[in-house]
Amino acid sequence: MNGAPAMPTPAALRPRALGEGDLIGLFNPSGAVYERAPYEQTRRALQALGLRTREAPNARARYGHMAGTPQQRADDIHALFADPEVAGLLAITGGSGANRVLPLLDWDLIARHPKFLGGYSDLTALINAVWAKTGLVTFHAPLGRSDWTPFSMAHFRAVAMQADPCTLPLAVPGEPAPEPVVTIRGGRARGPLVGGNLAVLTSLAGTPYLPAFDGAILFLEDVNEYVYRVDRMLSTLLLGGQLARVAGVVLGGFTSCGPSEGSFGTLTLDEVFDDYFGGLGVPVFRGAPFGHIARKMTLPVGAVAEMDADAGTLRLLEPAVS
Repeated sequence: MNGAPAMPTPAALRPRALGEGDLIGLFNPSGAVYERAPYEQTRRALQALGLRTREAPNARARYGHMAGTPQQRADDIHALFADPEVAGLLAITGGSGANRVLPLLDWDLIARHPKFLGGYSDLTALINAVWAKTGLVTFHAPLGRSDWTPFSMAHFRAVAMQADPCTLPLAVPGEPAPEPVVTIRGGRARGPLVGGNLAVLTSLAGTPYLPAFDGAILFLEDVNEYVYRVDRMLSTLLLGGQLARVAGVVLGGFTSCGPSEGSFGTLTLDEVFDDYFGGLGVPVFRGAPFGHIARKMTLPVGAVAEMDADAGTLRLLEPAVS
């Protein structure tokens, strides 16, 4: 086993596995949804999984570019966690603004009613903060308006509905295999999963909402960021001491992350990743299927997994749901 030994995992709360007929509360903790179609798209996708849906009271609210005021969005989260009929919460979209909600949340209420909580992109703030503050396993999962491909649906079922301690990515019949991975440093490591969108995760630096990185497997993705910005965000995690504490790193899609316009002689993403991860002494691989791409794994934040950087896999060592 390469890298630092895994530290003890926080006492984890696991939500109940989602099942046929369960009611999912749809909410928008970040950006506003201006059109009607995404709500219907979300309803149909979850219906195909055998799940029912109900919108939170303020799901269609607007406050500038955000889905209502911070208090409206916090109220929706509280209402859905407290409602005994609601089995889980899924964000319809990402965008920006979830950080504004964090100081308003009732962490004790959330811990008393552990439920599935899923989303990605700007939801990185919420799913990591909930894990850090309550110990509730949360899910880096497709948003409601995502492309629910057969690959994405199979991973969601396995992790959130079937309580399968599986090896990701799954082989999905009829679906092409994921793209080959690039091993930056080989080996295996195990630890709790933390991470998500790099820009959003680094925005939590210096706050009580950033989860512990000690012995963790850090997974990262991003979209529409210039290479120099990726470099700067990774430097934040390096200077803050977070990178020195991880047991391993898994890199997903870095979609449309290229050089800035008119730049000359910029580092490539490969070179940036080599600079920050090549000398950590822990396993690292790039190309895992998650992020702003069509086919997505569902990754449980806080669940213990083992990564194999040579094979490009993550093996869940425990069910993420009970």
